[in-house]
Amino acid sequence: MAQLVKLQDYISRYQMNLTRYPTQFVRLKKSQWERVKHQWLSGEEIPEWEHIDNQEEIQEPKRRISLLKKFKFKKQELEEEDIEKVDVSNELINQEDEIQEEETTLFFEPKIVYYPSTLEELKRMFFDQFFHFQIKWASSTLREKSYVDPRFMRDTMLRSLLQRYPDSYLVFYYPIVKVKKAPVELDIILLTPTECICITVVEEENSAVFVGNSDRFWTKKVGKIDKKVLNPIIQLNRMESIISQLFINNEVEMPIRKVLLSRNGYFDYPGSIYNVQFVDKREYPKWMLQMKRSTSPMKRMQMHAAQTILQSVQTTSFNRDIWNAEQQEEK
Repeated sequence: MAQLVKLQDYISRYQMNLTRYPTQFVRLKKSQWERVKHQWLSGEEIPEWEHIDNQEEIQEPKRRISLLKKFKFKKQELEEEDIEKVDVSNELINQEDEIQEEETTLFFEPKIVYYPSTLEELKRMFFDQFFHFQIKWASSTLREKSYVDPRFMRDTMLRSLLQRYPDSYLVFYYPIVKVKKAPVELDIILLTPTECICITVVEEENSAVFVGNSDRFWTKKVGKIDKKVLNPIIQLNRMESIISQLFINNEVEMPIRKVLLSRNGYFDYPGSIYNVQFVDKREYPKWMLQMKRSTSPMKRMQMHAAQTILQSVQTTSFNRDIWNAEQQEEK
């Protein structure tokens, strides 16, 4: 799973310590997956789902599932399990580099809340639960947290990026950066070990066709209806310009690539634009497959690039003590 480093203007623990949390994230995910997989394979009685923030405990109905009584494994399925693994192979530091784990108020305890019949189904359930944990992980620290818009929990683009990419990918999702003290919302920034990818998403009606040129406006065609829309390349170029200037000012040597993305529509653009890749409904599956094949571990320059962006972002958060005080007042 890719790591959500910054979500809009929410507080990020990666801003506190960028060298520690990527490794802690991978270790947490790997250990919890191994635990829930072992429980599922052995048929142990598994308690209810727990997803707890010490400062804001989420109460769920008590539930216990006895897998031993409900399922008997076939030899073939056990043999297939050996090659079914969660992608945690991209170690972010060398094994000999010991990092002291920092106290955290956030814990992830994956639990089987329904009966998965295959290991692949179990894995999907684990990833879905971990996605919700990631949102909390990316919007809180030991002392602070941010109010998270519930729409991000239902955001299929964010879920797809985080669940399909390797652990070594760092995601900035619509971060707000300060440009000459003015806040500017960017689109999606994906830092891989070798490059920075700026992504502008163009998604409206299903099967919409975006007919583009070098003008300020493009034409969106939906059936027999034509409508003018702002040229998305303008936003994409602005994002690249801001990131490029940040990299230059901080001596970050990393290539920047631009992607115009639509999962449910099509692009009709005559010719091509330098350093811009058009990925529409036809190319999206192939593009995603190519992106997730990376096996490279995190690089020093990638971390430097991430730190450079984090130093320029805007953050809106509140102290956890204030949150507790408000809760007491409500009671």
